[in-house]
Amino acid sequence: MTGNQIEALIGMLVTFGLLVLMVLPSVIGIVRDRRIDRQIREAQEGGGTGKETQKSSSRSTVPSTATWYAEGRRSKKLVSS
Repeated sequence: MTGNQIEALIGMLVTFGLLVLMVLPSVIGIVRDRRIDRQIREAQEGGGTGKETQKSSSRSTVPSTATWYAEGRRSKKLVSS
């Protein structure tokens, strides 16, 4: 191979590599969307394995500190006005 042929080969490989890097995020997004769509469709049909079903907890939920703080701030505003 001559120097020009090697240079052309390297140029083509770099161009192909850049093309792959630009297309890869789109392909990953499409595959992810299709997987999510399939999961939604399975959930709507009621089919699926036990690991996808959500288990309810017997423990009561406690609001987070941020929720508690926001509720307190709202009530103070209502009282003061």
